[in-house]
Amino acid sequence: MTDTLNLDWLISVDDHILEPPHLWVDRVPAKDRERAPHMEFDENGQDYWVYDGNRYPSSGLSAVAGKSKEEFSPAPLPYSEMRPGCYDPKARIEDMDRAGILASLCFPTVTRFCGQLFMEASDREFGFVCLQAYNDWILEEWCGAAPGRYIPLILIPMWDPALSAKEMERCAAKGATTFAFSENPAPLGLPTIHDKDRYWDPVMAAANELEMVVSMHVGSSSQVPQIAPDVPFIANLPWGAMRTSGAMLSWMFSGMFQRFPKLKIALSEGEIGWIPYYLERAEQVVDKQRHWVKKMSFLGHAAADEDLDLDGFDVRATFRDHIHGCFIDDAHGIKSLDEIGEDNVMCETDYPHSDSTWPDSIGVVKRRIGHLPEPTQYKLLRGNAERLYRFQAAEPPAKVAAA
Repeated sequence: MTDTLNLDWLISVDDHILEPPHLWVDRVPAKDRERAPHMEFDENGQDYWVYDGNRYPSSGLSAVAGKSKEEFSPAPLPYSEMRPGCYDPKARIEDMDRAGILASLCFPTVTRFCGQLFMEASDREFGFVCLQAYNDWILEEWCGAAPGRYIPLILIPMWDPALSAKEMERCAAKGATTFAFSENPAPLGLPTIHDKDRYWDPVMAAANELEMVVSMHVGSSSQVPQIAPDVPFIANLPWGAMRTSGAMLSWMFSGMFQRFPKLKIALSEGEIGWIPYYLERAEQVVDKQRHWVKKMSFLGHAAADEDLDLDGFDVRATFRDHIHGCFIDDAHGIKSLDEIGEDNVMCETDYPHSDSTWPDSIGVVKRRIGHLPEPTQYKLLRGNAERLYRFQAAEPPAKVAAA
């Protein structure tokens, strides 16, 4: 077995792109270049994105690769001071090789994690033009720069589910296997996945048919949870998994998996240590509370989705068949792997954000999982990601470059 398993490389299912300045101006009609997202400079030479009358400087926390923890800062950071791997796919490959990252799934930045920028635009029709330009760029230029090294993640026009389904079909034909979605659409002004009119069904039906994974990055609801209005900001940072656990429970009890049995979701940058508790608690609730819940509606909510039979509902089977957790550095989660399931966990590096393990990404993961059987290590490092995203990774380089 050891002759066939290469444990020196991982696939990261959560990294980030700082979009290169040429992305939209090269792909929209010449007459639209000034109203597409484009880069301008202020009197001090600081660059910023301009779109729909708004300015968007790049946060330094989005591009910390190559910096020490002491240098991290949320202050605007010009592209000239970023590591090229932040925005250049070929330079990114060099950084990936250095850290033992065989392949990477990358979320966008200026568009925000699930394309909220275009949904909030005053002209959604042109916003869709820009969204398609992004999808074509990520498929053709970013992923095309190094076949087998990037998992193609696209955006959808969430304001129009039927249009979203068509865009998913178009991009699937070009190789896309996953799309970005919101962990909670309600704060974005959109119906939730529990909408009684089935707002999202065209999207999920397409995902089911095309076998496209629903990828939800923490923060894709455009909200930062607050423990209390005046709590120190740093106290909210370790509390972020509350969003991801809420997304998991929401989907688990939504009836989506019953209507669309091939549907699968990935909870990006949410860690995994909390999963055993919530699975256990969900089982307790179904066992003890389902009888009275079925008999009444309360607070304006339905007792349960009509497609969900609480009497026959299997919490752990639902998780096993449909939900995947992701971790950057989670010792507690790895210790609980037997409860979570080794087939439902993938690793991530968060390059080039401030939570990133780069440039020691493979070292961090191997120190956490090195005691596990080699077939299990291989699943966590890359096997689960390849299977879920139907992705054929390139052959690893001859050796990892010295850090």
